[in-house]
Amino acid sequence: MIEVQDIFREHGDEYLRQHPLNTVQIKAYRAILNCRTHALGGHIDTCDQCGHQRISYNSCRNRHCPKCQMLAKEQWIESQERCLLNIGYFHVVFTVPNELYMVFRQNQETMYTLFFKAVSETLLELGQNPKYLGAKLGVTAILHTWGQNLLYHPHIHCVVPGGGLTSAGHWKNSRKKFFIPVKVLSKKFRGKFLALMRAAQLRFDESTNKLNSSREYALFLQDLYNKDWVTYCKPPFGNTGKVIQYLSRYTHRVAISNNRILALQDDKVTFSWRDYADHNKVKQMTITAEEFIRRFMLHVLPRGFRKIRHYGLLASGGKTKRIQLCRQLTNTPFSILSKPRSLFEILIDKFNDTFRKCPCCRIGMMIRASPLP
Repeated sequence: MIEVQDIFREHGDEYLRQHPLNTVQIKAYRAILNCRTHALGGHIDTCDQCGHQRISYNSCRNRHCPKCQMLAKEQWIESQERCLLNIGYFHVVFTVPNELYMVFRQNQETMYTLFFKAVSETLLELGQNPKYLGAKLGVTAILHTWGQNLLYHPHIHCVVPGGGLTSAGHWKNSRKKFFIPVKVLSKKFRGKFLALMRAAQLRFDESTNKLNSSREYALFLQDLYNKDWVTYCKPPFGNTGKVIQYLSRYTHRVAISNNRILALQDDKVTFSWRDYADHNKVKQMTITAEEFIRRFMLHVLPRGFRKIRHYGLLASGGKTKRIQLCRQLTNTPFSILSKPRSLFEILIDKFNDTFRKCPCCRIGMMIRASPLP
């Protein structure tokens, strides 16, 4: 199977000679390039039956690496299961007009933070409005910056429980369909976002230099205000199991998984992608390796930036007590998991101990024997 690592190994040096990367991008590039190779060290595993030995190299654990997200995802999801309620959940997606993409790319940390703030305030304020629900919502928001074709497309996925906690301490269920009309969401979000942009300190380089003029910037914002912003709500999840499946697909996803890469030949990369504009058809796209690396690097997040955030009932302050109360009010069984499981326990549960089977005798178990010298 062709991997992102293979593309970096064959074409990365040439790309770096022609395209400077920032320090965070360089760190991600080197981590992916060295992941599970001798460069990161490792250890020797020995079969407890036949004595067969193999070398296991260390993972880079970089959050942008396609090979290093499975265990992190499983641990995160397991911790979130304790917060799920026995009610329906909604999936809401917020997008921004493509005229803003360049501003986002030049001011990533500021604009992503602003994006989260506008989304969370929109949902929480409308949820508190008695016209729609009149209760405090819980929101899990996840930032993605890519489309299926790897091009830049910042958007935020939100998982929202179908109800909330009233000021009197009662649980109030929402209507079966999402309780806030999509048009109301879009207008509220647009107003919030543009108000925050007006107050933000942004920088503009050569491609957007005209926005340094206060007059041009005001016209730019007005044009954005006159556009229809796209916010949509997908059909509600049927049960909490479906919520877990959703979270497992979206939370720790990177720009492209290795299993979507089909070929690397003649300095070109071919990968599969889903065309949502054409009835979700799966298609193939071929681009140069240089363009592939450029697109991949667009999605490396600023250092330390949190791409998964919780608000309202799920915000960290006082969360445990709120969730306990909500569980009681919604007749949700309490989790039987007393403490988070280790990575080893998760691996055994997921792969039934086959990951430790000796590839030689197929009887013994591979046991860590010693670190590499």
